[in-house]
Amino acid sequence: MTTLALDAAQYRELEKIAEGAFCPLDGFCTEAQFASIVDSLTLPDGAVFPLPVLLDVGEDTAKHAGSQLTLTFAGVPVGMVDVCSVFTIDKAATARRLFGTDDCAHPGVQRLSASGDWFVGGPVRDFTPVPGVRPDWEMSPQETRAAFDQRGWRTVAGFQTRNVPHRAHEYLLRVALETVDGLLVHPLVGWKKTGDYTAQAIRHGYRTLLDDFFVRERVLLSAFSANMRYAGPREALFHALVRRNYGCTHFIIGRDHAGVGGYYGRYDAHDLVRRYEDRLGISILYLHGPFYCEICDGIVTDKTCPHRATVPDRILDISGTQVRDSLRNAGVMDARLIRPEIINSIRDVPVFME
Repeated sequence: MTTLALDAAQYRELEKIAEGAFCPLDGFCTEAQFASIVDSLTLPDGAVFPLPVLLDVGEDTAKHAGSQLTLTFAGVPVGMVDVCSVFTIDKAATARRLFGTDDCAHPGVQRLSASGDWFVGGPVRDFTPVPGVRPDWEMSPQETRAAFDQRGWRTVAGFQTRNVPHRAHEYLLRVALETVDGLLVHPLVGWKKTGDYTAQAIRHGYRTLLDDFFVRERVLLSAFSANMRYAGPREALFHALVRRNYGCTHFIIGRDHAGVGGYYGRYDAHDLVRRYEDRLGISILYLHGPFYCEICDGIVTDKTCPHRATVPDRILDISGTQVRDSLRNAGVMDARLIRPEIINSIRDVPVFME
C-alpha cells in the first residue's frame, strides 16, 4: 500500500473534506469531478461546486497509488483515499478557467503552477486529526451548528475575511446584524500569500472589535483554517457553500470578494453568485463597498450617499490594501479607516505573513 506524506496545506484540505466543510464533496477531486467543476462550476451530478479540491502527488506516487493511498502528516497516519483516478491537467488552461488569467504574478496561478504534475482523486475515510494542528479558536461545522442552536439563532450571517478589520468591514457586519439573529465571523487563516495578515493579528483585531464594539451575545468568532485560492467570483461562490455547511443561513458578499490585485471587477462576484443563488441553500447579502464621506460624516455606500459623483474629493475610500500599506510603512492611521483600538491590539504580534 502506497503512503503519501501530506504538507500542511494538503492536511487542511483533508480535514475540511472529512468534517463536511466542503460538502457535497466527499474526497479529493477525481478527473471527472475536476473537469466538471472547471467547465460548469458543478459536480457531475449537477450540484454547485465552483473550485476543485486537488491532491497533487509526484510521479512515483502516481504510478504506485493502487486502489488505496495511506495519508500521513507529521509522521502520523491521518486517513485513506480510495483511489478512483490518477490524472494530469493542463495547468495554464486550468488557471485561465479558474482565475481568469494564467499570469504567474497571480498567487493562485503561482500555487497551481508549483503543485505536483499528477493528481489522485477519490473519497477519503478514516480521518484521524493530529492534536494541536487545528487553531484553538477554530470550531468544526458540527460545533458551529451546536453553538447557533444553543444561542437560539435561527438566522445566521457568515462573514469571510482574511484581513484585520477596518471600518468598512465593521459597517458590513453591522448592516448584516440588522437582518439576522447572529453573526459568524469566520476568518480564513490557512495558506495565504506573503504579505497577508497573520492569524494572530486577525484574531487580536477581531476579538477587540467584537468584544468592545458589538453585542457579544450576537457574534461568534471562529477561525477557518482553509487555504486561500484568490479566485475572485468562483471563490465567493465556494465560500458561500462552505458557510452553508457551517450552519449559516445567510452569507455576506461585498466588494471584490476573494480578489487580489486588479484581476477582478469590483462586483464580479455579485454577478456570478446571483446566477447560482437559487441552488446554494443559503441566502446572499449583496453589499456594496463602504467608504467614508466627509459631507455625510460617516461610513456610507454608493446606495446611500450621492457625493462620490458630485464631490469626489470629499470621499475617503477604505480598502485592505490601503490599511496594509500604512501598517507596513508605520504610517499614521486615520481613525476614519480603522479603529485605534484595533491597531493597538496587534502591536505586539507578528502582523504580516512572510
